[in-house]
Amino acid sequence: MKVSVVIPMYNESSIIADTAKKLSEEMEKDFDSYEILFSDDGSKDGCTDMVRALELPCVRVTGYEQNQGKGCAVRTAVMEAEGDIIMFTDADLAYGTKVISEAVKALEADKDAGILIGSRNIGKDGYEGYTFLRKVASKVYIKVLCIVGGFDLTDSQCGCKAFRREAAREIFSKAKVNGFAFDFELILRAKKTGIKIIEMPVKIINHRESKIHIVRDSIRMLRDIRKIKKDIKKEDK
Repeated sequence: MKVSVVIPMYNESSIIADTAKKLSEEMEKDFDSYEILFSDDGSKDGCTDMVRALELPCVRVTGYEQNQGKGCAVRTAVMEAEGDIIMFTDADLAYGTKVISEAVKALEADKDAGILIGSRNIGKDGYEGYTFLRKVASKVYIKVLCIVGGFDLTDSQCGCKAFRREAAREIFSKAKVNGFAFDFELILRAKKTGIKIIEMPVKIINHRESKIHIVRDSIRMLRDIRKIKKDIKKEDK
């Protein structure tokens, strides 16, 4: 079995070399067959060259020149990935590296599941290190999205998700959203297709300032969500 890990990146030169080394070391230890795909979302800081210069085994870079958004970066790499299980996580390895082998084991244990989503809301310490305000804001935001989307997942926006290859191809080949609402679209499309989703507790290990602008990106998110639901409804006609 081959495992693919996708890392979307946008101007991550301050951390990306360290991320590549840590991830490569962990994958080499845990899997006989694997690949790591760094997907460059139009970075201008040379992070692609930094990854390539490391010449790490089973590591490659894909991407494009103009910034499109995290959703586009993830989709581009997932559609190129060769793994039987394809997973994406954040460039800062916010959930650590052990989460990869844990996610693979969880999917292997449930043969009916096509998608695994990490959740900060299942375990007691998923939000450890968050300020009280940020924790409450995150929980409320996720709850609102679940109500709008009509699904009962505990953490739709977690940046750690794994897919069986067939499920990934089915969903990402139809996905259109480039921004942060892409997670929401993936879940809606999975639900529509009848793909089983399971959740696994995760914990934020590495904290850094979020790139999300609460007001601006929330407005974009709501706009994208409305468009997603409209597009999916059109496909049924």
